[in-house]
Amino acid sequence: MYIRNNDSEFNRLGISVSKKVGNSVVRHRVVRLVRESYRLNEERFNSGLDLVVVARSTAADIDYKAAESALLHLAKLHGILVESSS
Repeated sequence: MYIRNNDSEFNRLGISVSKKVGNSVVRHRVVRLVRESYRLNEERFNSGLDLVVVARSTAADIDYKAAESALLHLAKLHGILVESSS
């Protein structure tokens, strides 16, 4: 995952999936999983960021929960999750 400030109040998400991951059906499925994982957790991310997620070849056979877990793990490592007030 690559991150850069974009000087706006919203985030932009880019997803890169190499041909090494699989054919176009598999690559598009990975893109949809990452996009949906981000969409459902968007409020947990800091705003004003450009995010680029690079899927590796092991992403070819993941399910939604694994994609969501990986995305949130990367966000936590980069420190871009909003601190919860609980």
